[in-house]
Amino acid sequence: MQIVADMLYATEQSGQEGIKTTSLLTKANLSHSRLEKFISNLTGAGLVNKIEYDGKNVFVITPKGRQYLESYKKFSDLAGSFGLEI
Repeated sequence: MQIVADMLYATEQSGQEGIKTTSLLTKANLSHSRLEKFISNLTGAGLVNKIEYDGKNVFVITPKGRQYLESYKKFSDLAGSFGLEI
């Protein structure tokens, strides 16, 4: 859940221009093969859109992805109030 949240947060911070694969690799601290698996899951779930532009992939968060991220933040805050780390 934390990795998904990190990826969505990085994507959200990039705005409408989206985030390129290399930047997402760095910000999410993942290997390329693990990133591909997560991206496949995120796009399949409708949390992120993959846009091919000029031969490169750019990722943009969807409204559903923003909703997931907001729910995750609330859950994380609630867990933290009980002394739990996620």
